[in-house]
Amino acid sequence: MSLKRTLTGLFRSIEGTSDRAKVPELKTRYYQLSKDKLWDEVSSTLKKIPGYKVVHEVPSVGEILLEKRTAFGRIMDITVSIVGTGPTRSAVDIYSATRGSLGDLGANYRNILNLFAVLDKKLAKHKTTA
Repeated sequence: MSLKRTLTGLFRSIEGTSDRAKVPELKTRYYQLSKDKLWDEVSSTLKKIPGYKVVHEVPSVGEILLEKRTAFGRIMDITVSIVGTGPTRSAVDIYSATRGSLGDLGANYRNILNLFAVLDKKLAKHKTTA
């Protein structure tokens, strides 16, 4: 992780992915699966990741809410959104925020990279580009 990302983390306690993200690692991920099939894969995968607790799932909306505790006791709330972009194509976005007013030193950025690494490994054969 770069020094710039750590310095930014002094003041920011949120991070999210989007199609227009300036950092390539924070771009939306697309998979060649229907929304329902992707939901099943992502939901089962997220439940198996140690350190993350699935708090709530809303299949009709396509959101999974996770919670992660840091070593210092702070709590991070993570929302994984699954959106169908076509009959056989779907997208995954992640939004991570730390409770409290101080920055996170890039912890939310690392959470997103960690979750995407796990999902990309599990769904490698279905991954497509924007």
